[in-house]
Amino acid sequence: MGKPRAVDLFCGCGGLTSGLRQAGFWVRGGVDLDPVALECFKLNHPRTKVMLGDVGKLDAADIEREFGVQRGELDLLAGCPPCQGFSALTTLNYSRTVVDPRNQLVGHYLRLALSLRPKAILMENVPGLKHHAEFENLLGSLKRGGYHVTWALMDAKDFGVPQRRRRVIVMAGRGFTIDLPQEMGKVVSVREAIGNLPSAGTSGDPAHDHGESRSSRIRDLIGRIPVDGGSRVALGEETQLECHRRVDGFKDVFGRMAWDRPAPTITCGSMNPSKGRFLHPTENRSITLREAALLQSFPAGYKFKMNRGKYANARLVGNAIPPAFARVQGKSIRAALLSSS
Repeated sequence: MGKPRAVDLFCGCGGLTSGLRQAGFWVRGGVDLDPVALECFKLNHPRTKVMLGDVGKLDAADIEREFGVQRGELDLLAGCPPCQGFSALTTLNYSRTVVDPRNQLVGHYLRLALSLRPKAILMENVPGLKHHAEFENLLGSLKRGGYHVTWALMDAKDFGVPQRRRRVIVMAGRGFTIDLPQEMGKVVSVREAIGNLPSAGTSGDPAHDHGESRSSRIRDLIGRIPVDGGSRVALGEETQLECHRRVDGFKDVFGRMAWDRPAPTITCGSMNPSKGRFLHPTENRSITLREAALLQSFPAGYKFKMNRGKYANARLVGNAIPPAFARVQGKSIRAALLSSS
């Protein structure tokens, strides 16, 4: 068996594709609605065909024609439908149901999967998905379609990614079972991921040298926060910003990462200390785009077009599936495909 062929739906800037390629897959194509994401994808995967389109409006014939695959012959259909409507933050820790058009994309992913009939299926999403009817429909429909379904709630930190990132992983084989990957037993720390980088601003890497603009008051506040995992809470109520004093929660805001622990989940706001624990462990600044990408386990040389600014790229990085996380799943799927062939 040569390299198994895959198609990446909701491909974003290429995190899932990077991991699948590392696992030995030939990714025939990626689909996304965001031209900025596809620009970054193409910059790093120039030999992979991309398709700008809304997955909700595509049918199997579109995928077959665009990427040269036939029904039943594709080895892997993979993807992570946008998940904001299922997240704990949006649903207030799953205490309410949010009507979000993006929730329907899980159903469209399922529709394409059942139409294309790939040999294997991989889907990643936030933990909140398992509390919704869409999840039960996904599992039940795949089983009725002849797939053996395996799923689990996994944390990326257990699979070589230097951050805590809990996700629901669904893997399905058409007539065969895909074993869940085994945890690595070793956690990669922030220090191991970014500790050896040159100083930000002088490295020659635009993704590490972009700098930041802060008022003198915010710079002073950041400078007072204890190094190596410190929190703004240590400053006392009088020193904190008024907006922080009014809210009893979100304690990670304006917090520092700890050198010898995994980072918190890298989100679209990871360049902004008001969005979470995104301050450098010892330097008085937020992490850079390059540091965020490394904490997401992107290769050190992954390219970003900085003409759009750091925040546009931070969104791409935060929305991505960590390549190292995708790699271990891809390896399990590839092993199952080889065993079943």
